[in-house]
Amino acid sequence: MEADPGSRQAEWFVPGFGPARFRSAVGLLFLPYTGMVLSFSVIGSIFIAPVDWTRVIAICVIYFLGLGIGGHALDALGGKGAGPWGTAFGRRCLWLLAVASLVWAYAIAVYYMIEYVPLLWPVALAEGFFVFAYNLEWFGGRFHTDGWFAFSWGFLPVVAGHIMQRNSLSFSALFLGTSMALLSLVEIRASRPYKELKRRTDALTGEERSMLAAYEAILKAVSLGVISLAGGLLLWRAGA
Repeated sequence: MEADPGSRQAEWFVPGFGPARFRSAVGLLFLPYTGMVLSFSVIGSIFIAPVDWTRVIAICVIYFLGLGIGGHALDALGGKGAGPWGTAFGRRCLWLLAVASLVWAYAIAVYYMIEYVPLLWPVALAEGFFVFAYNLEWFGGRFHTDGWFAFSWGFLPVVAGHIMQRNSLSFSALFLGTSMALLSLVEIRASRPYKELKRRTDALTGEERSMLAAYEAILKAVSLGVISLAGGLLLWRAGA
């Protein structure tokens, strides 16, 4: 069945096949944006050699569980009413999903922090704070801003990937993290008006439809561009 153009299941990153529950589950993961964060952690991991590929996989699994599943489940719960996909799943289901995925993410992270990379603790604690403060809009939504989004899901994943490899931090990693944060800022700045227009697709004027298409093109270009960059760097490093 074709989705209502104004529904979440009509989003460009949601598959057009399968049962509604499956499509909602895929939509909940926000795969292009989750892919951006995983890409940031990969980029932070592999721009210096040699690369410990087990740790690259580990940091990607940590962010996929912690943000891709846990963070987005919390986002669906919402701080001020139901967030994206919050009506597709029960609150109990979302809380169980969030808690379980975060526990597994931190179990992996704690193992590495105790055994190999103690410098990762500050980043892990910061990300743990933001996954709740941003997505549940704690403190009156003070941390639910574009700037904190770019810092927590753009800058910190690069730093985390770098620390995961060396248990050290360099100025080059900080500069690289800043550049990825700026790309995250572009994404979130385009995402907010896009979502507002998408909610009322059926009532849009011709000019607003053009704006919606432009915002969607920006979101596709930024997210897929970052993922392609990480993929290219992976291939380059693997063949080096």
